[in-house]
Amino acid sequence: MLPFFSNNFYYITVALQVICVIHCIRRGTKMQWIWLIVFVPVVGSIAYIFIEMFSGREIRQVQSGIGSLINPAGSIRKLEENLRFSDTFNNRMALANAYLGSGQTDKAVALYESCYTGAFMENEDLLKQLIVAYSMQQRYKDVLPMAQKLYKTPQFPRSQAHLLYAIALEHTGNPAQAEKEFKMMNVRFSHFEPRYQYGLFLQRAGRHQEARDIFAGMIDESSHLSARERSHNRVWFAKAKEELRQSR
Repeated sequence: MLPFFSNNFYYITVALQVICVIHCIRRGTKMQWIWLIVFVPVVGSIAYIFIEMFSGREIRQVQSGIGSLINPAGSIRKLEENLRFSDTFNNRMALANAYLGSGQTDKAVALYESCYTGAFMENEDLLKQLIVAYSMQQRYKDVLPMAQKLYKTPQFPRSQAHLLYAIALEHTGNPAQAEKEFKMMNVRFSHFEPRYQYGLFLQRAGRHQEARDIFAGMIDESSHLSARERSHNRVWFAKAKEELRQSR
């Protein structure tokens, strides 16, 4: 029984190492992770999975999403009560996020903007949420200063805020800078939503063959991804296929 357990533990550990290393390479994660995964396989792999594959933000989204799916109105009411009881930055943000997630964008923006004062004007979470909310309202000029505050942060190049910044640049009459930002996100085996949006940008500019090349590259890469990565990005692959079909 013990040798059977040992053998299975060995194979599971090796499998975890391989998955983590491949994910690490494709995502361009820091090289230190690879060394940790290779030389401390169990601890390194588990740490990588929870820190890089399942970020705290994703975990919070899952946790909040369960309650919202069961009773979204009840969840919002509770957050409104929390804010009435204690008017803090965190309570305002929590309620604003709930409003945004339920489609009440105007209410969300009002709360976000009420938070945008003093030291909180540099708060990264608030800036990111304002970028999302302003984009939903098509207030593209208002997106630009928020994105520029985040531009030099390490997380910005791979963030949703970067994509929305590129889109805002196009809509405010700066297509050259918008394309520069799109090109920064045009990385193989990653950034599938930005690359799809880059393809649409090229189509709007009349550069149809370049757009088809972007879409075709995405489809070709999809077969080389893990099942989880394909599932996570399936909507963008489907949209890319539809754009290719329509362009024939």
